[in-house]
Amino acid sequence: MLSMQLHWDIFCHAIDNQGDIGVCWRLARQLAAEHGKQVRLWLDDVDGLRSLCPAVDVAKDKQVCLGVEIRCWTVNVAVDRVGEVIIEGFGCKLPGNYLQAMAQAATKPCWINLEYLTAESWIEGCHGMVSPHPTLPLDKYFYFPGFSAATGGLLHEKGLLARRDAAAMSHPAPEGIDISLFCYDNAPVGELLDVLAGSTSPVRVHVAAGKPLAAVQAHCGGNGPWQFGELRVIPFQPLPLDDYDELLWRCDVNFVRGEDSFVRAQWAGKAFVWQPYVQEAGVHLLKMEAFLNRYTAGMKQLAATATANLFEAWNLTGQVRQAWADFLGSRIEISAYTRRWADELSERPDLSEALVKFCAAKV
Repeated sequence: MLSMQLHWDIFCHAIDNQGDIGVCWRLARQLAAEHGKQVRLWLDDVDGLRSLCPAVDVAKDKQVCLGVEIRCWTVNVAVDRVGEVIIEGFGCKLPGNYLQAMAQAATKPCWINLEYLTAESWIEGCHGMVSPHPTLPLDKYFYFPGFSAATGGLLHEKGLLARRDAAAMSHPAPEGIDISLFCYDNAPVGELLDVLAGSTSPVRVHVAAGKPLAAVQAHCGGNGPWQFGELRVIPFQPLPLDDYDELLWRCDVNFVRGEDSFVRAQWAGKAFVWQPYVQEAGVHLLKMEAFLNRYTAGMKQLAATATANLFEAWNLTGQVRQAWADFLGSRIEISAYTRRWADELSERPDLSEALVKFCAAKV
């Protein structure tokens, strides 16, 4: 029953703030705001949330922000109660004493391993599978976000696309193009900037602090902002999640990475380039290929080829110049297609809603 899953505990081990903490924070606040859940978000890096939610006080071990109780997850964390639903973000290991408390609960909680997002087809057969704990009377369910009806879907707040469209109406498009740049340190940032510096019309690149900005500083020198002909490169400090969404809405092309910004770029309905988190044996490239196959399936051939070529140049070959020229030539068509893609994805159940319904049958 829905009433029996009021208390949710979400555990998150910070690896990539925007990806791991960002996803868990979006899910937590959506469960509280839209589904009336009492949510505790356990973080081993509360400071990593501060840039995404400036109201967070890193000096506090316990606080409430936007209806979510935020707890500092330490080695010897005290367990006062366990939730009816426990979410293990991206396979992070739960504290041993918390697991024991789960096992001793009169009514066993619903234990979810929230997996990383992928477009690979194999997840459809694994979504929702159960794995009994080897020694404790507990079952864990594997929950896969994804792009098809056979997966858990994507995080998508109510009214998101309507807010996006209203924001577009209130911000007239300036001359030239705006690009947001959020990437890992192995992206060919220098080559991209050299290509953009040759533009004959205004280009504004908004560079995220951290690894993207460090790559720009290494290539350009100094701390910016920088001006090279028609190219202006503008650093920006970490933004709260909603403000970052608005930046993606305003830009014409979004370079994104990991998981959270990857999904938000799709909701933005603009042309985008994704850099997955690098994994051993080129697993991330398989994820990229699987997404491209799914995403570009309905594109016209020229736009599909341009999209695939720039993704590959950004993630593999580093040969950006021609790939960017072709992508830019198809940008309007790619953006219109991505908008339709976002509309179609939004018609499916949002991940938080699907997760609530899934857990209701388990508790």
